[in-house]
Amino acid sequence: MKIFFSFAHSVKFFKAKQRESFRPIQFILYRPMSQSTSIPKKMQRVRDHGFDNYMEVEKKTRKVLKVQGLILSQPNQALPVSRLDMLARRLGFKQDEAGAFVLKFPHVFEIYEHPVQRILYCRLTRKAHLQIELEKQALYAQIPEAVTRLRKLVMMSSTGRLRLEHVRIARAEFGLPDDFEYSVILKFPQYFRLVDAQETRNKYIECVEKDPRLMVCGIEKLREKEYRERGANAEDMRFSFIVNFPPGFKIGKYYRIAVWKWQRFPYWSPYEDISGYDLRSLEAQRRMEKRAVATVHELLCLTVEKKITLERIAHFRMAMNLPKKLKEFLLQHQGIFYISTRGNYGKIHTVFLREAYKRGELKEPNDLYLARRKLAELVLLSPRKAKVDRELVNFQRERENDHEMRFLGTDFVDDCSKVSGCEKNVVRCEGEEPENKLNSGLVTDFGSDFTDEDDEADEFEDAEDVDSIE
Repeated sequence: MKIFFSFAHSVKFFKAKQRESFRPIQFILYRPMSQSTSIPKKMQRVRDHGFDNYMEVEKKTRKVLKVQGLILSQPNQALPVSRLDMLARRLGFKQDEAGAFVLKFPHVFEIYEHPVQRILYCRLTRKAHLQIELEKQALYAQIPEAVTRLRKLVMMSSTGRLRLEHVRIARAEFGLPDDFEYSVILKFPQYFRLVDAQETRNKYIECVEKDPRLMVCGIEKLREKEYRERGANAEDMRFSFIVNFPPGFKIGKYYRIAVWKWQRFPYWSPYEDISGYDLRSLEAQRRMEKRAVATVHELLCLTVEKKITLERIAHFRMAMNLPKKLKEFLLQHQGIFYISTRGNYGKIHTVFLREAYKRGELKEPNDLYLARRKLAELVLLSPRKAKVDRELVNFQRERENDHEMRFLGTDFVDDCSKVSGCEKNVVRCEGEEPENKLNSGLVTDFGSDFTDEDDEADEFEDAEDVDSIE
């Protein structure tokens, strides 16, 4: 028995030692190196709280825009509260969630009682209407820049055309109006033309002629600026990108060397035609990988807010020769891009251009970006301030009504006395002057059609629990 126990114990000890000997091999297999580049494929994702906080506000504004569109689609731009939950379910709201959501943002949505039907309605506030009008003016004011962005976007395609539906889905990111098919494409026939594909019956946007002056990437302009500032010290920046790693990102010795080699490796421009090149060699594959990074970088540079969802980038994958696994590919370059999973329970992946932001704000803001941020400011305002604003508006409105009724009552009394010929025969209440009697009656009748708004705005905590990063 003792011999059998000692033999089994020795076999178990030998197997444990054998498993320990294979642990370094398992680590090497888990962290493979790319065959075409020296940058590791599987990198640990590090959160950047500046971008994640930006997306926390963006998550709320997306829902606000859905309810705004629902209210503006009504004939009177007002919606009964009883129908709000029923219609909001089509937009992804849960039962009774839409009513609570509207009450959380009193600077955007206003609840009032209908003067005739005596039921509660929901409409947009004056501040919200001003923000919508400001965004609309900024959108149509930058149409010349939007035309240039669309031309550059089509010229990046390997076939020289893009599907109309794919551009329509991402029109807000590129600053295109809702009717861009008529206000941009058909209005500028010297730049664009619409083509119907016979085999797929889809519409495509084609570029009439490529302009060499527009075939310059944003990173190339930035390199030129850096070279003029630094001079001969910037000779090694000919093919490099601006890399800013997130806080807490561990940079090892070998990873730093790999990035240093990758930054100095040449590549083809996203606007360059590569149909005549032989792409079977290892050097060609490395160039294509770096070209894909430059393509996504240029795609983000063409957007208004220097961000776009990963799902919308995937629409242009075939046309721009991007890799299949975009998420893993972009995670290799966390110093250039940042992928945030905040918003819609982690189902949406938003890609940011790191060099364009500083402390969660765009370094070079434009009018359209500032107009959209106005909505975020309304969302972040405290409901208590909305209560004070309503009281001031109601107080001012009551004073104006009293002032108008006083003059209206005086004129009415004078007319009545002239017609009767005797002021003493005017009907009076006990101890009340005629003017006061008429004023009180008119004010009461006039004010009966209008009710004061509810001054109490309940605060609801956001019930959405954002999933952890994958």
